[in-house]
Amino acid sequence: MVPAAVLLLLGLVFGPMAYVRWIMARHGADRPDLPGTGGELARHLLDEAGLHHVAVEPTDEGDRYDPAAPAVRLSPEHLDGRSVTAVAVAAHEVAHAVQHRDGARLFGLRLALMRIVVPLRAVAIALMTVLPFGGAVAGAGHLVLPSILLAVAVFGLSILVQMVTLPLEFDASFTRALPAIDRGGYLAGPDVAAARSVLWAAALTYLASALLSLLQLTRVVR
Repeated sequence: MVPAAVLLLLGLVFGPMAYVRWIMARHGADRPDLPGTGGELARHLLDEAGLHHVAVEPTDEGDRYDPAAPAVRLSPEHLDGRSVTAVAVAAHEVAHAVQHRDGARLFGLRLALMRIVVPLRAVAIALMTVLPFGGAVAGAGHLVLPSILLAVAVFGLSILVQMVTLPLEFDASFTRALPAIDRGGYLAGPDVAAARSVLWAAALTYLASALLSLLQLTRVVR
């Protein structure tokens, strides 16, 4: 029988993911009455912020702002879609570009941490799976503990990235994106509340990611 604590933890991790899919689908219906598509809104908001050099591009790898390009990348349904979800997602990703422009401290910190974590993550997995066994077989058992400690440290750093990401995402959604939507009159009345629910649901996915990282760290430690 699966312990209740495990079921609760799984619910906390995967429940928000299911919820965000439901919310986005609920508000993802085509709305011909809206003034433009998500991509058109993103372009307008970027230009309004003086970010004419930031491109708006399609992607099949999830909505995001790529600071290296720089580009706001939107999935086809949000780039070409004319829905409340498309508006909310586009405004949110543009908000990250504005954070970048403003030199937001958390944005810079997350960027710096990701430059360390991404290459080290592959190394950590190799250390965690290969050295403990290969090192022991080769008579280098003294490498086992340091390799495991390094792997744990890298996973801990990944959790730090998640902790930095949470307030960054809330700032993008509720300090920047939602006021921009309301101020510009891109949505009105109940649609503003619907956009807020989309952004709240999306924020829950980052909380779920943080919990999942904690689960992974627990597994590594075990």
